[in-house]
Amino acid sequence: MAIRVKINHQIKAPELRVVTAEGENLGVISLSIALAEAQKRGYDLIEISPTAVPPVAKIMDYGKFLYDEKKKVKVAKSKTVTTELKIIQVKIGTGEHDLELKAKRVSEWLAEGNRVKIDLFLVGRSKYMDLNFLKERLERVLKLVTSEYKIAQAVTKGPKGLTIVIEKK
Repeated sequence: MAIRVKINHQIKAPELRVVTAEGENLGVISLSIALAEAQKRGYDLIEISPTAVPPVAKIMDYGKFLYDEKKKVKVAKSKTVTTELKIIQVKIGTGEHDLELKAKRVSEWLAEGNRVKIDLFLVGRSKYMDLNFLKERLERVLKLVTSEYKIAQAVTKGPKGLTIVIEKK
């Protein structure tokens, strides 16, 4: 992850809006004057915003600039939350104890902030059973879930059975 910025003699813009490390605005000055000012202060001239008109440059230590940028990226990365879609498969004849175990696992996943897809897997003749009966079978699992949840995607009928997606409230 290399941060690509132009420094000192890599900058090609004839005029720059120059700011110091302390935030003092030196105004719009030519590149040669900006480089001389940076050298006089013992720092580097770093192009901060190349797309601005005129481009914005900052007089500061390049190492400190890189450190600050990496720190910003790290903070932004730590604040992102990734949610996974976990899948539980249930059949019509799944026993009560197995349903309790699966519901417990679903509750744990919801507590972690993941979305959970519950599939009622249908084979053979069970695919053609009454839809209300099949939905009631799916509701059995939802009743056993201890965490609070909301339905992210309502019950849908697919080629392999019924599916519902739930997520943390």
